[in-house]
Amino acid sequence: MKSNRAAALTVADKCRNILAANWQCHLSTIKADAKGSKEEIHTSKVNYMVKRGKPYLWISEDDAHNVNTIIDERGSLAVTTPFPGPLPRLLKSVKMLPSRIALTGDVILLKDKKAQVASQKLEELIHSEQKTVGEFSYTVRGILSSANPAVTSRSENLLGLTNSHENYNIYKFDLRSCTYVSSNGVTHEVALKDLQTSKADSIAPYTAMLIDGINQSESRRRALVLLCFTNLNAHVRDAYITSLDREGIDVLGKVPNISLDGQFQWKELRLTFKEEAPDTETLCRQLMEMEEEAIKKVSNYSGLG
Repeated sequence: MKSNRAAALTVADKCRNILAANWQCHLSTIKADAKGSKEEIHTSKVNYMVKRGKPYLWISEDDAHNVNTIIDERGSLAVTTPFPGPLPRLLKSVKMLPSRIALTGDVILLKDKKAQVASQKLEELIHSEQKTVGEFSYTVRGILSSANPAVTSRSENLLGLTNSHENYNIYKFDLRSCTYVSSNGVTHEVALKDLQTSKADSIAPYTAMLIDGINQSESRRRALVLLCFTNLNAHVRDAYITSLDREGIDVLGKVPNISLDGQFQWKELRLTFKEEAPDTETLCRQLMEMEEEAIKKVSNYSGLG
């Protein structure tokens, strides 16, 4: 494996990946009435898509954001790395949060023609992703077979916006600032120029499905345990993948607690690929090859090879 592979992924890249991997966020706007803005904040979960690096929000006509933004366009978005399946309970038990971004900016209502264009782009995005999923190879489908698409598929969840009887207003979110927050709570301010020049991984829209597919499979998680041992010399009792990108995967491994004999603790680990994975097919192929190599190494260690 190459060294320093993780360093190739900048904080701006991580922000782009989080934005591209998710499809829902928490939008906060300042509560308002006829007298003007107040200091109280209204927050709700809304769906979004990304077009040319900019979030476009679908907000229900019944949501107070519609009134708030007439008086004060300022708003903020909180977007997390997708953490489906067993991850929420696990992260809560170890008092961890998934890596996330906080964006501030202006929430601008799109009028008729621009709203129609945004709706068309959403339909094109959904069709494109569904077509891609349908054309995935046997290797990728094998990993995704354990995932729950109703929860993890970005296209299926966004499809609800086009099929819903509920009425939505569409807004664009003009960015003013971006902050990255790591899983251990460390914050990084990201310059907008860096965010504009960075690009999300092509695998980002399928991140949630891949994570869930691996974590819901006992055999895949056993393979993660072997990978941690053979590649990191980490004696892991159990493991879950928490995120992935073109450079590698982040794993939460259950390792012996050095301070407390016989006790275990969850520790963040990083497995890097031999080569950058530009697409989902390459990522899954490399992961399978890594698993096969790990099994061979363990067999040789035990004298069975």
